[in-house]
Amino acid sequence: MASFSVRDRLHKHHNISIAKKRLKLQTKTRKNGMKATQERFKRLKTEMEEIREEQKGIRDGQRQVREKFEAIESECEQLKKETKFIIQQSARTQIKLVLMFRILKAREESDSATAANLTQLLGHIVEREKEERQSTG
Repeated sequence: MASFSVRDRLHKHHNISIAKKRLKLQTKTRKNGMKATQERFKRLKTEMEEIREEQKGIRDGQRQVREKFEAIESECEQLKKETKFIIQQSARTQIKLVLMFRILKAREESDSATAANLTQLLGHIVEREKEERQSTG
């Protein structure tokens, strides 16, 4: 049997009122939660874009460093070649000076055979140098 007392009606009305308030609060909380989530999402998106730009800058910097390093390596190789060439030229010059000195000494001692041999050797060395210069351009 259903109760029709005022107290029961007020109690039911109060329960409905509380349920409506809870529903409004839940809806409001969901909306606020959605709004907060959307704001967080936008912030994350912005941060990701900033990180992407930073990474792009880092990659560009690494590429530039790599290019500079390769240029320095190339220059180093060129310097090594030039140094080797200078050392060879210096050694040849030393050999030629020694031969000239010995030719002068042989002539002073009237040793024409030794002087002739040394002069011929010096001529071969000079001729070989000329050939090498012509072949290298």
